[in-house]
Amino acid sequence: MTSTALSGRAAVVTGGARGIGLAVAERLLADGARVALWDADAAALEAAVGRLSAGERAVAATVDVTDPASVEAAREAAAAAFGGLDILVNSAGIAGPTVATLDYPLADWRRVVEVNLTGTFLVCQIVAPVLVGRGWGRIVNIASLAGKEGTPNAPAYSASKAGVIAFTKSLAKELAGTGVLANSVAPAALDTDMVKNMNPEHVRIMVSKSPLGRLGTADECAAMVAWLCSPECSFSTGAAFDLSGGRAVY
Repeated sequence: MTSTALSGRAAVVTGGARGIGLAVAERLLADGARVALWDADAAALEAAVGRLSAGERAVAATVDVTDPASVEAAREAAAAAFGGLDILVNSAGIAGPTVATLDYPLADWRRVVEVNLTGTFLVCQIVAPVLVGRGWGRIVNIASLAGKEGTPNAPAYSASKAGVIAFTKSLAKELAGTGVLANSVAPAALDTDMVKNMNPEHVRIMVSKSPLGRLGTADECAAMVAWLCSPECSFSTGAAFDLSGGRAVY
């Protein structure tokens, strides 16, 4: 599906080298946007840009979302390449190990929270002022159903994604009236590399809880994100949008 809904808009997508981030970048490009893909994996970024075949409409930067200097440099480069920024999608994230809370290594806890939650906060803090300065913008933070329900044996991931949902609500209230809307999306398990690398039994349990009885797809997530990034989304901010195959009831 292609449209011109985002023609003239410029977007940043973190975690853009694969999975949800890459699917979002592909969809935003199809809708007419120019996209800067940020990721920590330089080789995967190069492959992603080649796959997109979007010419100058897609640029890439190797970025550590937990490092302010790295994020600031990438923001300046993207804004210079596109003449400004209008859209931010925070998709960078890691799952961490599948381990019970009582045995969960502190180092893994800190790393998951640092990337998933602090990284989302930091990128918003550094990029959002550019959107506010233009008087129009859309921010979409990728959370997770785990942040609503809490997934057993994934304490850091669950806590970090709950934090993303709450942080997005806080940010949205602060930005209300600036022309910038901020929302989150809370997918259940999607058919991405992150899920493929999880314990198969862990994935089986997640799928068994879905009324639709299957994994979602990155493209389905990207379609929802694309609407949240578009001018058609004009009266939703601070919301956590469900993408759980009927599993979530709130």
